[in-house]
Amino acid sequence: MTIKSVFRSVNSLTGIFPNKYIYGMESAFAVIAEPNRRAILSLLAASEQSVSDIEQQLQLSQPSVSKHLRVLRDAGFVEARVDAQRRLYRIKPEPLKEIDAWLAPFRQFWLAHIDALERHLDQVNPLPPQRGKKT
Repeated sequence: MTIKSVFRSVNSLTGIFPNKYIYGMESAFAVIAEPNRRAILSLLAASEQSVSDIEQQLQLSQPSVSKHLRVLRDAGFVEARVDAQRRLYRIKPEPLKEIDAWLAPFRQFWLAHIDALERHLDQVNPLPPQRGKKT
């Protein structure tokens, strides 16, 4: 058994990620840290959008929208397709799946606390049983 194979198995058991993965996550978080980029991603989550569609909905200038789309495209968050004389942008889910996977342990932490709060509130102020509604 080599040091590398031991390191790989320890990583898979402990969930400790290699530096390369962590640095990639840092850059993904840096990309979505900007509020206008998050707003653009929210629009694209609903449907494909052109630059002018995004401009109108977010009240941003064309150069600003184009700059943010370039950053999102370079980071792999969006892709474009040509439709006549315009480009339509859409979300690429892979980077968002990676961020979601990284957040999963933290989500479990909060869910456990929320469940405990719900149980506590039910003990403090139990709801009366509901009866069938008459129509």
